[in-house]
Amino acid sequence: MRALLSHEPGGPETLKLADLHDPVPSAGELLVRVHAAAINYPDVLIIEDKYQLKPPRPFAPGGEIAGEVISVGEGVTDWNVGDRLIAVPGFGGLVEKIVIPARSAFRLPESRSYTEGAALLLTYATSIHALWDRGRLQAGQTLLVLGAAGGVGLAAVELGKARGARVIAAVSSEEKAEAARNAGADEAIVYPRGPFDRDARKALADLFKKAVGASGADVIYDPVGGDYSEPALRAIAWEGRYLVVGFPAGIPRLPLNLTLLKSCDVCGVFWGAFAMRDPEANAAHVEELFRLWDEGKIQPLVSATYPLEKAGEAISAMAARQVIGKLVVEIA
Repeated sequence: MRALLSHEPGGPETLKLADLHDPVPSAGELLVRVHAAAINYPDVLIIEDKYQLKPPRPFAPGGEIAGEVISVGEGVTDWNVGDRLIAVPGFGGLVEKIVIPARSAFRLPESRSYTEGAALLLTYATSIHALWDRGRLQAGQTLLVLGAAGGVGLAAVELGKARGARVIAAVSSEEKAEAARNAGADEAIVYPRGPFDRDARKALADLFKKAVGASGADVIYDPVGGDYSEPALRAIAWEGRYLVVGFPAGIPRLPLNLTLLKSCDVCGVFWGAFAMRDPEANAAHVEELFRLWDEGKIQPLVSATYPLEKAGEAISAMAARQVIGKLVVEIA
């Protein structure tokens, strides 16, 4: 089988296409023919050894897949050859065949394509856990979403509207603002690109404050980090919840006096650990996501697809923060 492998730390240019023996499922596992694999920001980090997960090399990036079962390991009774599924293996998805634990897979309805399926789980499961569990978002509250045109950002916009919240989308271009509005955002604001000096951070805070209104944002969803985080925190409501999701712009340093002044919570969001620690709660979230998908309240936006041999280009685009929605590598 073909696989796109990382042999040494570095950028997408270091990835090499290789032919490997087909893997064999052990007890409790499934052998899956990968039809599509989504690219996410962790794929940028993992090949540079900058992610919290550091697989032994060589390994294939690609943490999110959709495919069909082609072999079933011993003891697996609820999956059959030919079943369609989606899963988040964390890495290893940029291959033609992969072995995954059966317990980690979710069924992909016949009505959905593999490309759509590959774009659902990681971003929407992250965002529903963030907003429902960590942010305790309620109808009528105000949600500020940074990086609102990326995969997790658009998911947060759609889920916020599904919850009945007022959603303010913050993005870095008018094209991205249009995508956020199309996803249901009540308002989209365009912020400048950092880094920012003190005056620019104050101006950005004023932009956020004006957008969310005098009462502030009840929940702030931040998958960006860097110099954007402190200005956003200054726009939080009394007893608001600030959700720490990711750091493509860098790891921020927040002045903790702001949390005292607003009596607010700063909440980390680590969906992967949540899914491992509480698989039943995660499965309930995924079931709710499929229901919202069927009702037309969420819809993964795939802005571009790539063949396996050009998957490095997709990772490069993700690293450059150029992506609207999701990028998917179509394999089989």
